[in-house]
Amino acid sequence: MRIGMLTDTYKPYISGVTNHVSLNKIALESVGNEVMVFTFGGQDYVDEEDNIIRSPAVPLSDTGYNLSFRYNKTAQELLSTVNIAHVHHPFASGRLALRYCQNNNIPIVFTNHTRYDLYAQAYLPHLPEAIPEAFLQAFLPSFCKQCDLVIAPSPSLKTLLRSYGVDANIKIVPNGVDINKFSPSKELFNREEIGLNPNDLVLIYVGRLSPEKSLTMMLRAFAGAQSAIENLKLIIVGEGSEFDNLRDWCDRVNITNLVRFTGKAAYNAVSGYLNMADAFITPSVSEVHPLSIIEGMAVGLPAIGIDSPGVGDIIEDGTNGMLCKNNIEDFTAKLVRLMLDKDFRNRLSKGAIETSKQYDINHTSSQLYNHYEKLVINKNRNAIRKRNKINIGKIFK
Repeated sequence: MRIGMLTDTYKPYISGVTNHVSLNKIALESVGNEVMVFTFGGQDYVDEEDNIIRSPAVPLSDTGYNLSFRYNKTAQELLSTVNIAHVHHPFASGRLALRYCQNNNIPIVFTNHTRYDLYAQAYLPHLPEAIPEAFLQAFLPSFCKQCDLVIAPSPSLKTLLRSYGVDANIKIVPNGVDINKFSPSKELFNREEIGLNPNDLVLIYVGRLSPEKSLTMMLRAFAGAQSAIENLKLIIVGEGSEFDNLRDWCDRVNITNLVRFTGKAAYNAVSGYLNMADAFITPSVSEVHPLSIIEGMAVGLPAIGIDSPGVGDIIEDGTNGMLCKNNIEDFTAKLVRLMLDKDFRNRLSKGAIETSKQYDINHTSSQLYNHYEKLVINKNRNAIRKRNKINIGKIFK
């Protein structure tokens, strides 16, 4: 099958969506499919993968996103040859999929990866809170209705989409992880390389450093917990617009010597950092299906996060991690408990490893392919019926 993946942003920008598209491309190609990624910008970037089709666009600051209203001629021609188009962002790529694929009888799949309501609140705080939700309630149902299938990476997101009025066909397919690259192997990674001691208790956060992630709350909880746990340390892996603000915050509360900012890390290096830690921490409530939590679980890290859609679909409280209320007091208290109780942590670690297995990329990409295949067969069958109906109409004229 020839598959088109349509995404507003791709490498060298690093994000959960970028990694998801790349991992599925590799998995689907490994079983004989041809996958083309249609994206914008980055014409100067040298792609290590084949079949990355880029169209010119205007960069939107340092967000990794680009503004464009059309694909170039080459992209349009190639897109017209795919058997199925899988959209990963609804606004630019989604609109172009409708424009270029519907007339060519190409089925369109859309995966909703993002809590767009919370992103809008983070990046446009001057707007009334109701405006982003009203926009989504106006836009998403109409867009999704024009797609042949909508994929929700988690049950909570399916519920959220229904609350916006989306009545399209929705299937749940979790985003997958390359489990082979994330496994417990702590003896291979030396904490001293980043200034940590073997006996330190280490938390780790992996992800974008951006406003919607609530990372100041994480630092506040860590600052409170470290006052009760003498050897507690924190590794923060990632980059983003909040990088300098977070470092300044650590300076102001005098915890700079306890926090290690690694900056941007290559995907292959993330496993090494995870293996230096004892637990994964995330304060974000804007996640849809956070791959970083699953990657942490694959190396045996219990996760602590806020009980919210996405995070709450992966973390099972008391089984593979701990879920907290969205307040600093509960977050700090449970963080202290997790890090002080080694036996509890070890039990959660075993549960985390078991949980991660269900998200193996080969398993989840196989689920995707099965949906693709059904859509293509049905689309072709309907096209044949339509042609036959037209031909019979001509006969009886």
